[in-house]
Amino acid sequence: MAVKRRRADAVADDKSEGGGGFLPASIEAAWGLRERPSKGPKPGLTLDRIVTTAVAVASVEGLDAVSMGRIAKELGVSPMSLYRYVGAKSELYVLMQDVATGAPPAPPPAGTGWREGIEHWARAMREVYHRNLWMLRIPLSGPPATPNTVAWWERAMVALAGTGLDEGAKVSVVMLLGGFVRNEALMMADLAAVISASGQSPDEVLSRYGHTLRRLADPDRYPAVARMLDSGVMEQADEPDYEFRFGLDRILDGVALLVEGAGRS
Repeated sequence: MAVKRRRADAVADDKSEGGGGFLPASIEAAWGLRERPSKGPKPGLTLDRIVTTAVAVASVEGLDAVSMGRIAKELGVSPMSLYRYVGAKSELYVLMQDVATGAPPAPPPAGTGWREGIEHWARAMREVYHRNLWMLRIPLSGPPATPNTVAWWERAMVALAGTGLDEGAKVSVVMLLGGFVRNEALMMADLAAVISASGQSPDEVLSRYGHTLRRLADPDRYPAVARMLDSGVMEQADEPDYEFRFGLDRILDGVALLVEGAGRS
């Protein structure tokens, strides 16, 4: 009980002083640990309005279009007024990502196995990226620290609860899966942009690449590449989700071996 009281006192002290420790004030505000500024240059300006406006700009024009000056112009205020709510553009990015990510999906039905549960999580996260491709251009700045991102982390950890893995292994699995989902979404988005810019179909682009590679890669120097080209795999594009399914299945196969080993021990 004494430990619980000390923790409660610490939380109360954090709230009274702004809380959050290392968190910027804008992130603390997202958690409800800070009061909104009591004075502002324009009534109605809020952190929520700033962030949702920035998300709207990024959704239409891409992340590069987001700047403090641009968002201030959209809101009809001076750029300096935004700094009462957001200390830097990097903080704004974090808050934009939290809003666009949203809450995690509802958990699978009770009794769902860990593999199905974590696969459901990974697919849902991929859908978030595909709806908000601009998010893939935000540099990683640290571990989850906003309400929605922590909620997604919680959902993934719950999915792994019945695996018998220790907490460190669970975190490693979530990081591995999250990195794969993000990287696959980024790669597919970039490839889709290249194909779109070419004005050709995916099959035409892939076939053209195969012919180019065959001309450049001397079979004596690159025999494995030559065998790959001779197999015909470069003549037709895979289904859109093939690489994601393949990669996800291989990762989960590896996790399954880890879980099996934890069960034996």
